[in-house]
Amino acid sequence: MFWADKVAQDIITSGRSKPYWVDDMKTPSGFAHVGSLMGPIIHSMIFRALQDAGKEATYTFVINDFDPADDLLPEIKGTHEKYLGMPLKLAPSPEQKFESMADLFSNDFINAIRNLGVEATILSSWELYHEGKFDGVIREALDNAETIQDIYHKVSGSKKKEAGWLPFQVICENCRKLGTTKVFAWDGEKVSYTCEPHLVKWAQGCGYKGKVSPFGGTGKLPWKVDWGAHWKVIGITIEGAGKDHASAGGSYDIAMTICKEVFHYDPPFKLPYEFILIGGKKMSSSKGLGLKAHDLVKILPPSIGRFLFARSGIKSQSNFDPMDKNAIPSLFDDYQKAADAYFDNGENDLARAFELSQVGELKKPPAIRFSVLTQWIQMPDMQEQIKKEGLEEWAKYAKLWIEEYAPESVKFLVQKELPEAAKNLSEKQKELLQKTASEVDASEDAEALQTRIYTIGKEIGLNGKETFAAIYKVLIGKDHGPKAAWLILSLEKKFVKERFEEAIKVTDGSKSEKPEANKTKFNKPEFFSIASEVAKHYPSISIGIAVIKDVTITKANPDLEKEKLKVLDSLTGLTTEKLGEFSEIISYRKLYRTMGIDWHSRRPSPEALLRRIVLNKGLYTINTCVDAYNLIVMKNRISVGAFDLDAIDFPTELRFAKEGEEILLLGDSEQTTYKKTELAYCDKHGGYNIDFNFRDAQRTAVKESTTNLYLNVDGIYDITPQQVEKTLQESCDMIMKYCGGKLEFFGIATA
Repeated sequence: MFWADKVAQDIITSGRSKPYWVDDMKTPSGFAHVGSLMGPIIHSMIFRALQDAGKEATYTFVINDFDPADDLLPEIKGTHEKYLGMPLKLAPSPEQKFESMADLFSNDFINAIRNLGVEATILSSWELYHEGKFDGVIREALDNAETIQDIYHKVSGSKKKEAGWLPFQVICENCRKLGTTKVFAWDGEKVSYTCEPHLVKWAQGCGYKGKVSPFGGTGKLPWKVDWGAHWKVIGITIEGAGKDHASAGGSYDIAMTICKEVFHYDPPFKLPYEFILIGGKKMSSSKGLGLKAHDLVKILPPSIGRFLFARSGIKSQSNFDPMDKNAIPSLFDDYQKAADAYFDNGENDLARAFELSQVGELKKPPAIRFSVLTQWIQMPDMQEQIKKEGLEEWAKYAKLWIEEYAPESVKFLVQKELPEAAKNLSEKQKELLQKTASEVDASEDAEALQTRIYTIGKEIGLNGKETFAAIYKVLIGKDHGPKAAWLILSLEKKFVKERFEEAIKVTDGSKSEKPEANKTKFNKPEFFSIASEVAKHYPSISIGIAVIKDVTITKANPDLEKEKLKVLDSLTGLTTEKLGEFSEIISYRKLYRTMGIDWHSRRPSPEALLRRIVLNKGLYTINTCVDAYNLIVMKNRISVGAFDLDAIDFPTELRFAKEGEEILLLGDSEQTTYKKTELAYCDKHGGYNIDFNFRDAQRTAVKESTTNLYLNVDGIYDITPQQVEKTLQESCDMIMKYCGGKLEFFGIATA
């Protein structure tokens, strides 16, 4: 029996869960991570299973928007600290279209769960309190404060709180903070409280003392008491919890005991469940860590997103890492297998997982595998075939996967010029191209052409790999790719024949008619190197290195200021949505994800600069060196870093950070600890920047007193060595235009 049906049967036979009222809850403390979707979907599956068992059921979802703001997303630290301690419903939103943090984050989460077919009625904790629905349980809790203390101690073994502790917190009438108030007296009508300056580490109270009625939303119960109170107030009979809360003696057990012994209400059917890990880690919303719920619904169709959670059950911890090269294609494959089981009238768990995963109309998914579709969307002129197969909906997800998550090995692009790889074909491979070219005009059927190419190769004496590698090398510059015939027929036949003829004429080691850009490659490990483990992990990396000596840096330059205004004018009309479509920005975001860094929190430097323009915050004014190369960063959308050459102790290296390694970043007073997955440019003293020029160290910062510069430019994924070289050259030119100096070294290092 499928897990959701088994749980439903256990609930029904227990006899104590009537009416069947399913509920779940979430505190909107930040943009919800993917793991936060586990609870809503598990409860949705059980709700549907109860209905399928012929039971009348209700499903609600409580947004705990009365909880205090106890942490901030990294991007709003520095501007919103004063709101820490306030109820999330009162703390102002960092985005103007929403009134509060609660509205911003809950709206984002609700949109995600609605996308995944979660049908729950949404309730607001803030509204329930302010409507007076908690007044009764508040009185019960205050009257039984000592009993609640005993329950905490009995169930969890925790120390009893100080004498006079009362299970309630008031919204301070002076500063509107909730998390900093301590209630110390209750006379049956009103509570007395103090807004403590040092009650918690994450917020500071104002010191105000007051007396107020605890009813009608003036304050709330602490969360373990509040949890049990919700069950009684709403009438909940079924609510699960993640294993961190459901362990023996944990908050789940405490809330259930309070519910029964203080509120005299039967606690709900107990339902502990496992986590879903993202890349092997449990995520945190308030800290901005992990793949976001809103990201998941962008990269997966609704029913497949739901299937990701539905198939595993509640007792199996699962792991989903979209950066794993097979994770998303395999998920699509598994979904198609489940659909086959269902439509073949299978009555197994796989078929039931498919059925309960449906969002909207139940329909059979496409038969074409996702991995094939990812090839088709990279081929020219395949839209008709995609439409014919009914793949338009899935095609947009395949395109996104290729752009943001796919490994380089599955990406290909038909080259505008003859690739370097085509210049070392064997004579037999050239003969194959010649004979295949004569077949192209008459070919319309891809299967027939694929067979014909293989036959030609066999007749010449080539094996299958050698045969198709010849075609891949001349068209996409790789020795592997999609089915060759499909690739050929997706292109203009004239182009294919001319490309084959061009490759046939080129002799080994010779140059094509349009030579490759002149790069200065170097191998100087005593100066700079890319660590072997970095090169292995990121084979597409290319780094530009330059040294400029005898510069004169000033605070500002009138001509540079005029040039900055021109750049601002050229960016008129740029939007945050458009930013996310640039291949360079996508490449850096992808890198950040592989390093375990949330790019919403640490924007790659080109995106951060351009985002300031979009949000009308203007350009930074640092000094003539930094301001000059920032113009190139914005123009080319490729990150550049400049450092004080005389503060660097060579050799330098791009490597992964070491365990516990720290860096004092510009503008900070405390050290930042690297993650082991983060890339850093390092010298003998350690890192001098973090996350591919996200931020630099104070010790190597370029100041007006700096006379010698060390530059680097970062390339990865779709940012080619040619783009890196171009950006490095333009950065050097722009710096010397406004700071003078002499270019002493210029080179490109590749993995």
